[in-house]
Amino acid sequence: MSAAPVPTVIHVDLDAFFVSMELLRHPELRGQPVIVGGPGARGVVSTCSYEARTFGVRSGMPGSRAKQLCPQAVFLPGDYSFYAPASRAFHAILRDYTPLVEPAGADEAYLDVRGCERLFGDGADIAAEIRRRVRDEIGITASAGVSANKLVSKVASDAGKPDGLVVVHAGEEAAFFAPRPIRDLPMVGPKTAEALAAIGVTTIGDLAAIPPAVLETRFGRHGRELADRARGIFDAPVLQGRGEAKSVSREITFERDEPDQARLRAVIRGQAERIAAELADSGKSARTVTLKLRFPPFETLTRSLTVARPVSLADELFEAGTRLFEEAWTRNGRRPVRLLGIGAANLQERARQLGLGETLEADRLSGAVAEVRAKFGEGALRRAAELGAGLPRYGAGGGMGPRLE
Repeated sequence: MSAAPVPTVIHVDLDAFFVSMELLRHPELRGQPVIVGGPGARGVVSTCSYEARTFGVRSGMPGSRAKQLCPQAVFLPGDYSFYAPASRAFHAILRDYTPLVEPAGADEAYLDVRGCERLFGDGADIAAEIRRRVRDEIGITASAGVSANKLVSKVASDAGKPDGLVVVHAGEEAAFFAPRPIRDLPMVGPKTAEALAAIGVTTIGDLAAIPPAVLETRFGRHGRELADRARGIFDAPVLQGRGEAKSVSREITFERDEPDQARLRAVIRGQAERIAAELADSGKSARTVTLKLRFPPFETLTRSLTVARPVSLADELFEAGTRLFEEAWTRNGRRPVRLLGIGAANLQERARQLGLGETLEADRLSGAVAEVRAKFGEGALRRAAELGAGLPRYGAGGGMGPRLE
């Protein structure tokens, strides 16, 4: 007879990560509704404080809508160079307890601590210690869920927010899930929730009470998975290293459609510098450079270029990005641009080989610029061409930020 599963899977999630980081340098804003993102018609809420959430503000919401819901909110632009070191420190803390760490983003991850009990204690002990270290070493709070699988641990950490720890023991999964709203169950989006509401399902317990065969008849294979998840059944393992970025990109949505070629090229230059800094920080180079271009109202195109040798410097990324941009923009009548972004994909370990007559001066300049921005924020150094009227600051305030995939 096999032993019952024990709670060794931990999900740790930093609480309102970007906002929490901003409050470290703006402590006077504690207790107020704070939004990292832009309040304009094209701004997007990246993260908001729990005080803002009481007004209905949510991540991904248009900034204009957030402003309507919470007029007194303080909007701050994102500063990803300030957040990145904290994210790296967070993931380093997790790896001190087990090699089985599966990142799920900059601010969350799964761990399987099976076999680590003799060193660090059980899952609940380790989760508590991780939360203590995040508070002491980074200065922000984290919530954690502990159970026998990733699904239940994720729901548990969400239930513990903010700054909480929830442990669900084997056999308690269905009871823990039962009273929770159906949208708390991962994989249940708005459309699925609407379809379930039509048959009287509003809680996870309601869903668990429906025979799996009935759900499978109505929703197909998705129905069988819904039935299992509603009962806390989930067997996907924690995968070491999964979630490492396969690409790095930056994009910006302009407050007003931008027609000026010099300004658009300046934006690409700024994006190339910031991508190059992230590549250097992670020790990566890229074989492919991508372009994302959007014309009003919502006509979006993407282009990519695979280069002969891996690129990592800002000048290299700028050259490839502008080549893609000029070709695509010209073919589309050089119309005003609503959104512009470039990216680096097909990442590999960085191995730089100098060309004939090439020096390391470009590397040194890029490194110096990156160090200043990392210390003082992305707005500390900007090219003159980036300062034109109508161009939002880099960061979530202008709808721009790093996209890691």
